Amino acid sequence: MRILVVEDERSLCDAIARSLRRLAYSVDYCHDGRDAMDFLAVERFDLVVLDLNLPGADGMTVLRTLREVDCETKVLILSARSEVAEKVAGLDAGANDYLTKPFHLEELAARIRSLTLRRFTQNDVLLTCGNLTFDTKARRAFAGDEALSLTRKETGILEYMMLNQGRPVSQEELLEHVWDSSVNNFSNSIRVHISALGKKLRAALGHDPIRNRIGEGYVMEEAE
Repeated sequence: MRILVVEDERSLCDAIARSLRRLAYSVDYCHDGRDAMDFLAVERFDLVVLDLNLPGADGMTVLRTLREVDCETKVLILSARSEVAEKVAGLDAGANDYLTKPFHLEELAARIRSLTLRRFTQNDVLLTCGNLTFDTKARRAFAGDEALSLTRKETGILEYMMLNQGRPVSQEELLEHVWDSSVNNFSNSIRVHISALGKKLRAALGHDPIRNRIGEGYVMEEAE
């Protein structure tokens, strides 16, 4: 999953980004509302963690601008404003959740997990494909009872493929949802990581459930 963190308090922004990257999310961040709107105009994210008190343009302006063209991207507001009226205004403007500062990073991670999974699986904690299981809370994959040792990118690819089982996922889509903005769109990185993930899955399962359909993309399916 790809996340944009918009927070002007740099130490907090760095802490959020580090904690989410440790959970194998791809994270971009900025500290200014104008920069956030520029990001959102050209990049695609699964979720935006959005502070309200921002320089350049405040968080409500960023949210309303996003919702004029995009009703799908999840938005989680962060704010020191705890009044009910402030929360209602944010939710009415199109936010999906509202977390009051100060907060624990574990709670932020749980809310992000709930929001990103809600689109696909109605808050299921475990994703399955045959004998392969992905625990979205622990951020770990298992072949039967055996835990798989995956890199951060392999974890992100596997989660996204399991969320989209049965349909082709293009390299461009994986770049949008699993990589941050630093990746080169013409990079060979996708194929390298898919190949490495496939070797680990074959070793653990006896087969690779992710197949490359020429001209369509990668598809995850249970073995027949």
